[in-house]
Amino acid sequence: MRANQPQASGTAIPEVPFTAPPGGPAGVEVMTLADLRARRAAATDGDFHRPQRPAFHHLLTLERGRLRHTVDFTAHTVEPGSWLWVRPGQVQQWGELGDADGTLVLFEPGFPDPATVAAARLDDPFAAAVLHTGGTDREALLHAVRHLHREYASGADLPAEVRHALLRHLLAALLLRLAHPAVPCGSAASEPGETYRRFRQAVEHHFTRTRRVEDYARLLGYSPRTLSRATLAAAGVGAKEFVDRRAVLEAKRLLAHSDGSAARIADHLGFADAANFAKFFHQRTGTTPTAFRAAVRGGVDRR
Repeated sequence: MRANQPQASGTAIPEVPFTAPPGGPAGVEVMTLADLRARRAAATDGDFHRPQRPAFHHLLTLERGRLRHTVDFTAHTVEPGSWLWVRPGQVQQWGELGDADGTLVLFEPGFPDPATVAAARLDDPFAAAVLHTGGTDREALLHAVRHLHREYASGADLPAEVRHALLRHLLAALLLRLAHPAVPCGSAASEPGETYRRFRQAVEHHFTRTRRVEDYARLLGYSPRTLSRATLAAAGVGAKEFVDRRAVLEAKRLLAHSDGSAARIADHLGFADAANFAKFFHQRTGTTPTAFRAAVRGGVDRR
């Protein structure tokens, strides 16, 4: 992992590839925050706190202290008992590490086996960035990540294929436990309903072509009111707000990642022209596309 060594330093937010440390197994790395602080202190590029777009998963948990971390332009607070999960392609920005103590797991999308990818929903674009745990789940997850870290640090004497398989299984146990917390006896699991799952999948495929709830209702065979009720229950917002938020997120990513003009981004997102896109963006964010691009590329959030 080279979280402070972006691939390129152009005007767009840099993409960061996964790079295994010398002698380390391919596809995964496990370290403490003390290790990360030492690596940051030894770096000479000074880019640690700038926005980055990693091509691999970041899974972070704390045992002491708290951290501020921004994911896709939303600031989050990570505390003991919570887990931060940054997925490939998301924009992240580190806050100050301070004296927080915890473990960071980095892994490429292809490292877990396909069954784990499916069962742990690793490809879910709507997954929460911060997960909160407690009780038996919290203890089980701490044991799982400590075991993974211990085997990562001490398994260099194993044959490469054995070490790879061992780390793959231990990571799978951690991911599955994190994705499927224990449900107290008598409680119902809070899985999203079929209507919402179908709607969010349709939005992911079509939001650059339409933001009209009526179009999604017709495509899926529901009424607009049914979609809004299902989305409100699962995501806390109505169907129209859900679609618009997805469009805003994509606009932010394009403004941050690329040097495309507002007109080009407007066309990609299905707006009639740049003026229409700028009005929509300002209404939703309180700033213009140009001002957002300047702020996200020049600003460093160290709160």
